[in-house]
Amino acid sequence: MADPSSYRPKPGQIPDSPGVYKFRDEHRRVIYVGKAKNLRQRLANYFQDLAALHPRTRTMVTTAASVEWTVVSTEVEALQLEYSWIKEFDPRFNVKYRDDKSYPYLAVTLNEEFPRVQVMRGAKKKGVRYFGPYGHAWAIRETVDLMLRVFPVRTCSAGVFKNAARTGRPCLLGYIGKCSAPCVGRVTPEEHRELAVDFCDFMAGRTGTYIRRLEKDMMAAAEEMEYERAARLRDDVEALKRAMEKSAVVLADATDADLIAVAEDDLEAAVQIFHVRGGRVRGQRGWVTDKVENVDTSGLVEHALQQLYGEETGDSVPKEVLVPALPEHPDAVSQWLADRRGSQVSLRIPQRGDKKDLMTTVQRNAQQALGLHKTKRASDLTTRSRALEEIAEALGLDTAPLRIECFDISHLQGDDVVASMVVFEDGLARKSEYRRFQIKGFEGQDDVRSMHEVIGRRFKRYLQEKERTGEWEETPAPSGPVPAPHTASTAPAVPAADPDTTPDPVGPTPDPVDTTPDPVGTTPGSVGTTPGPVDTTPDPDAEPREDDGRPKRFAYPPQLVVVDGGQPQVAAAKRALDELGIDDIAVCGLAKRLEEVWLPEDDDPVVLPRSSEGLYLLQRVRDEAHRFAITYQRAKRAKRIRSSPLDAVAGLGETRKQALIKHFGSVKKLKQATIDEICEAPGIGRRTAESVAIALASAAPATPAVNTATGEIIEEDDGGSTT
Repeated sequence: MADPSSYRPKPGQIPDSPGVYKFRDEHRRVIYVGKAKNLRQRLANYFQDLAALHPRTRTMVTTAASVEWTVVSTEVEALQLEYSWIKEFDPRFNVKYRDDKSYPYLAVTLNEEFPRVQVMRGAKKKGVRYFGPYGHAWAIRETVDLMLRVFPVRTCSAGVFKNAARTGRPCLLGYIGKCSAPCVGRVTPEEHRELAVDFCDFMAGRTGTYIRRLEKDMMAAAEEMEYERAARLRDDVEALKRAMEKSAVVLADATDADLIAVAEDDLEAAVQIFHVRGGRVRGQRGWVTDKVENVDTSGLVEHALQQLYGEETGDSVPKEVLVPALPEHPDAVSQWLADRRGSQVSLRIPQRGDKKDLMTTVQRNAQQALGLHKTKRASDLTTRSRALEEIAEALGLDTAPLRIECFDISHLQGDDVVASMVVFEDGLARKSEYRRFQIKGFEGQDDVRSMHEVIGRRFKRYLQEKERTGEWEETPAPSGPVPAPHTASTAPAVPAADPDTTPDPVGPTPDPVDTTPDPVGTTPGSVGTTPGPVDTTPDPDAEPREDDGRPKRFAYPPQLVVVDGGQPQVAAAKRALDELGIDDIAVCGLAKRLEEVWLPEDDDPVVLPRSSEGLYLLQRVRDEAHRFAITYQRAKRAKRIRSSPLDAVAGLGETRKQALIKHFGSVKKLKQATIDEICEAPGIGRRTAESVAIALASAAPATPAVNTATGEIIEEDDGGSTT
């Protein structure tokens, strides 16, 4: 690992003009290329305190051994030079988009004497007109088959063409009228090229001219009573319309535009591009990339633009490019695109109308592409095995953690504090074993204390199950029974329903709120104190359990406990295990901001490599715990917000509640009403009115809601409590 100060240039040596810089490693390999409007300011950012740098940037500058730069006159030149160097040197720390497959194009070889229509993949060739890309090659062939009725351009290979010319007999397409048969001289090279140019014009979106011309010829043929020719022209028009219908109109005014959307997480990003020509989606493509450098959405968009248009010129660069975020220097990028097109290019974010709606569709495709990529990556057995091995090596575990449990705390400004427990076995989620917790030991916001309580409750339940099944015996001690250290079981679990916590059978479906008392919950005020005996009192509310040979509830321990958080949360989890006498379950925390892995009693985190499958698995576990916790928290909050003092009135159903609110206008006005006034509401008798008045008088005043934008108190004017 190199010290950046060893190769840091003096500030006076670095110019303050636009330019492109390269970081090289000790073997003189280029590992990063970047551009800057002001080289001096940009390079100074790399040579600050390492602790202040993003982990990816820190890895890059410590891998590098030297830095050099090239001064250019404008930002546009810097953009072009950066793209050229990235293509030339393929630096390991630059974001590089790669197609997840080789997309097929419809190509017309205008560089040949007799242009040919065909499907092409791979690098583009000079003199060839491309349309697409298409999702599938069969979609190209269907389109071409329809259009050959009107534009009978050659589609055969060079060998077939030469053989037909030698024998003087055309191929089958020549006999059925789907090829003009230039191989046998039915048309001249000039006439065949004109057909190919018309084909290209139609594919480029100039469709109306040809359809109107064919319709005019059809009417003229009918008037001259050439009915066979008119019928053939009619079929040609229908064929062209069917070809057009394969790509529906999405933008009016025959717009030519490319729409780019980005979906990203901390390690990966997916880009989706829709190519719209003549108002129709003519092609779609997508990439997935590792975020090997510290880059935001604007940076990802700029890299995508370089990848898309770095080798394109002319009409291949559209008049309009719609993006989710503008690059850091949008004017320079717009000018670079204009130079490649030869005319003005609009680079902007759609704000309203059809373009914004279509951008939403592209964004949804990007999200699905990223999710599919992650699903494929997670489902690979070899990848999961490597991930577990990397985790074991990084955390110093004796064996791979085949069962991982992750815990997360969720609340809204200290209200509705809940926790989640998710379970991954062999790298895959076991949703039937997910559990939810309410924090019962105290009120308010304290993530560390909450984590201590949840870990304690989970493993107290585990020790109870071990004692019930006789797998360990209590050892008497002067201070009371304390559980002895145990050995983790490795049998798979099929937990029964738990009165304290609830499984997640269907993933993201909102969960019912847990209001059952915790039979083994921590006593308020006892969190973080000295360990006490395990509560083995039977739960009077629990259903009778039969011994069927399967582990119950929390009887199956994990090999690794992951908490969402840093050093404080890890310490709290470890302390909870120590208080229960459990010393053979590893604990770690994953801090979201820098994706660092924290271990108990370690002052420095474990930084897994960016490309580590182990880090990827830990992130998935952490993110799933966060999703499960926040879903539960939102369900509790929604139920609390929907609650009303009228809920406490016995015998008052939903219909009469609504009648009261409708009659008085709000709960606030209902509270101010007398019993006689309440009796005037439809369906409300005097006894019910008295019950309503008593319930409203005894209800605690709701905490006023505040508009965070204006600071105003929101009055309670609806059917429930303030929101």
